[in-house]
Amino acid sequence: MASNPSAFLKENFIFHRIILVLLLSCTPDSTNLSYDSSPSQESSPLSVPSKPLLRTLPLDGHFNFEDIQYAAKDFGGLTVAARGHGHSLQGQSQAPNGVVIHMESLRLPKMRVHNGGSPYVDVSGGELWINILHETLKYGLAPKSWTDYLHLTVGGTLSNAGIGGQAFRHGPQIDNIYELEVITGKGEVITCSGKQNADLFHAVLGGLGQFGIITRAKISLGPAPERVKWIRMLYHDFSMFSRDQEHLISRKITFDYIEGFVNINKTGILHKWRSSFTPSDPLQASLFKSEGKVLYCLEVALYFNPHESNVISKRVNELLSELGYIRSTLVMSEVSLVEFLDRVHLSEMKLRAKGLWDVPHPWLNLLVPKRKIGDFAKEVFGNILTDNSNGPILIYPLNKSKWNNKTFLVTPDEDIFYMVAFLPSAMPSASGTESLERILAQNERIKSFCSTMLPEVKQYLSHYSTQEEWQSHFGSQWEVFVQRKLEYDPLAILAPGQRIFPRTSAKRTVARVQVT
Repeated sequence: MASNPSAFLKENFIFHRIILVLLLSCTPDSTNLSYDSSPSQESSPLSVPSKPLLRTLPLDGHFNFEDIQYAAKDFGGLTVAARGHGHSLQGQSQAPNGVVIHMESLRLPKMRVHNGGSPYVDVSGGELWINILHETLKYGLAPKSWTDYLHLTVGGTLSNAGIGGQAFRHGPQIDNIYELEVITGKGEVITCSGKQNADLFHAVLGGLGQFGIITRAKISLGPAPERVKWIRMLYHDFSMFSRDQEHLISRKITFDYIEGFVNINKTGILHKWRSSFTPSDPLQASLFKSEGKVLYCLEVALYFNPHESNVISKRVNELLSELGYIRSTLVMSEVSLVEFLDRVHLSEMKLRAKGLWDVPHPWLNLLVPKRKIGDFAKEVFGNILTDNSNGPILIYPLNKSKWNNKTFLVTPDEDIFYMVAFLPSAMPSASGTESLERILAQNERIKSFCSTMLPEVKQYLSHYSTQEEWQSHFGSQWEVFVQRKLEYDPLAILAPGQRIFPRTSAKRTVARVQVT
């Protein structure tokens, strides 16, 4: 909490009042929670309070009506709702004819770390995970579950799930939350947890922004190690690769982070790694050829403190001895915890310097059940894809037993399933395999194959065009999902970019808002 309680209450109150004014001023006469994609069902533009009215509100900040192009863009580069760091992919954080709430500007209450038997950090929904890492490390603590990229807002990842290489052990980020403060679509400010207002708590976590805007979260923390053993190795055979991954995530004593990559027809993989890793056998590594092959990279990490170096080295050797990787491809590195967790940011900086970051990112994220992963790999990596020169392909297994089944996050109905993430970038004015059209067509082929042959596969960071598709996605959860929508956002004000509950009619009504 802020050092001055009255100041904190005032700032929080002002933000809530702004939200209420916007929501109530955009209230339609009626909303039908159904979807019709036909042109005849065009929605009327929503009206918002006049610029002079909004500019008179007393707040530490401002409303911006000019130069707002940045708010009408997300990481997908295709084309409001709450917008975090803009890393949604297909306009999910957008609201045509609506209002963009720039969540990064909401940094109150001030971040506060609580020590004790069950330590946690109390943060704003607009806080970046990288800032949380730096602050909690001052206390020798850190969150347990991470996404690969840390320059994202808390509210953004918690509205989806927050999945990364630690999720096999700790579950996704949404399963490491003690409490939330949420502003619902009805303008109510509600504190919720697994024991208080639990329906809202579980609806908002992984709820795609449909039920409320996360303005505060209490995030579980654990002891933070100082150092990380970071290791990569390659496989020719997918069945051996997936067997080893599944073995590691099922082991009681194992690595702290487990992920993987697919490399299709890439040249000089080991040579490119040499800037960050040291080969265990430099001579054999220099002779290894990767071009013209489909290779699978197992990436693992083990956390430790300096006084544990000898013990950790023995543990690493023991774990590696159980695996069937290509021995000449083993590479290792030792880095700080921050360097490891924030590793993607270094790549971002390099791409930004070349003008190659703010380009379309037509990503596709799938959750594939274990019993179907072999069929998936054979078709997708063997037939549909000819290379992945335009971006990485991640693939790693997860334990469903570590996941909370009370949220609306949809996963395959199997104990172990795989995250498969296609993360390409479409280069400006590119043609051939790097063109946006080619990548989108490739994504459609993958989705079509899954829909026809592997219907158990689920999308993560989902994007669908019709309510029927969303209903199929949620399956048996759909009726409860609709009930929660009616309870917490009956006018379908929130997150229209998801296209789950588009408003079939909308007309401004006059509303008087009086705050005393």
